[in-house]
Amino acid sequence: MKLITYLIGIAGVSFLTLALAQETTSPAPEEKPSTTSQETPTPAPETTTATTPSEQPAAQKKGKPVAPAANQKPSAAPSKKMSVEATLKDNENRWEASYAAHNSSVADSLVASDFNGVYWDGRVMGKSGVISEIKKDKDTYKSAVNERLAVHSYGPGVAVVVGTTHEKGTSKDGKPFDRMFRFTDTWVQRGGQWQCVASQVMKIKG
Repeated sequence: MKLITYLIGIAGVSFLTLALAQETTSPAPEEKPSTTSQETPTPAPETTTATTPSEQPAAQKKGKPVAPAANQKPSAAPSKKMSVEATLKDNENRWEASYAAHNSSVADSLVASDFNGVYWDGRVMGKSGVISEIKKDKDTYKSAVNERLAVHSYGPGVAVVVGTTHEKGTSKDGKPFDRMFRFTDTWVQRGGQWQCVASQVMKIKG
């Protein structure tokens, strides 16, 4: 009887020892790594941090157009060519001002080599005659301006300008003058440049 009780005790102790060994070697369920949100890795800053206005693409900025690339310069607005009317009026005004400045280079560039003109006193002259008149003019001008210029186009590259010229100043003799001329100039465009090919001038005052 004592032997049986001794064997039962040994078996019980062995069972208890085995159970304790299993508890120490096997991880308890509650010790497994938690999958709660507290242990979830923090997202990268770039996915949660809002970009500053300077980092936003230009197209996303409200109310502002897309800016050009840094290496691109804004293209200048294309310059508009002067109209025929504006060009010829400018030519006439520069030509008249050249008389007051005694500058024959303007007439040299505007008057055609085959020019034919009738001067206010009835003389007929070519380009050389026009330039000669400017060079030998000794009057002193206070003003020399064109008035009431009208441009009439006759097809591409041909136009007629009708107007008046008003000149004030002192003659080479020291006498004041106030004179006006009416003129008709015919212009032809050659090689992209307008040239005066004919002119008729009449003195109407002074």
